[in-house]
Amino acid sequence: MNRLDGKVAIVTGGASGIGRATALLFAEAGAQVVVADIDGAGAEETAKQIVASGAAAVAVQGDVSAEEDCRRIVRTAVDTYGGLHVLFNNAGIIRRTTVLDLDADEWDRVMAVNVRSVFLMCKHAVPLMTEGGSIVNTGSGWGLKGGGNAISYCASKAAVVNMTRALAIDHAKAGIRVNSVNPGDTNTPMLRDEARQLNEDWAAFEADAADRPMGRSGSPEEIAQAVLFLASDAASYVTGSALVVDGGGLA
Repeated sequence: MNRLDGKVAIVTGGASGIGRATALLFAEAGAQVVVADIDGAGAEETAKQIVASGAAAVAVQGDVSAEEDCRRIVRTAVDTYGGLHVLFNNAGIIRRTTVLDLDADEWDRVMAVNVRSVFLMCKHAVPLMTEGGSIVNTGSGWGLKGGGNAISYCASKAAVVNMTRALAIDHAKAGIRVNSVNPGDTNTPMLRDEARQLNEDWAAFEADAADRPMGRSGSPEEIAQAVLFLASDAASYVTGSALVVDGGGLA
């Protein structure tokens, strides 16, 4: 049941990290994948990897905080593959600051990319989804508890987690499930960017990220497996859930 045969999936933030790993896994599981990212070259590279494996994919360059781009991404899925069954809202950014060092424009950008994008993608995707559709939104462990030097990120991911619950309630009768996956520290370009923002040595930062019961940070492929579960019929009775995938860190 952990398959997506014959289904059409959109992955935002698909140029790298968790998005790329999930797009590749969705294709391996039988999906036709629309890879969307503001980094058009990165999205193209992900799509090329999928096509090289013998599966179907198309890349779309777009800013998911812009409504017209969201509409275009959704229409690409329907026009290219004839439908839409899975939406993975994964695009996100982080700013590692306290409230004292964060200006209003930076706050607005984090909220636009991390929260507004989920609203816009769902607004345009839900009317075109058939019964049995699945939406997975990327939250964070810091959407369920606080974290230091990340006020805008924590606020945005808490919004994603609770928006997911509201969406799940609203669209259950239409047969659409909505869940969030909430990773802990995962070895992605974003994690390395956090170290750079905090002016910390990568080796020390990585060691701190591994300070959890399982003794290591996660891999993008491990988070992708959790997303595939939520997207697939294996999770047919799961909606409104906030699945934590963090090696025991939140525990």
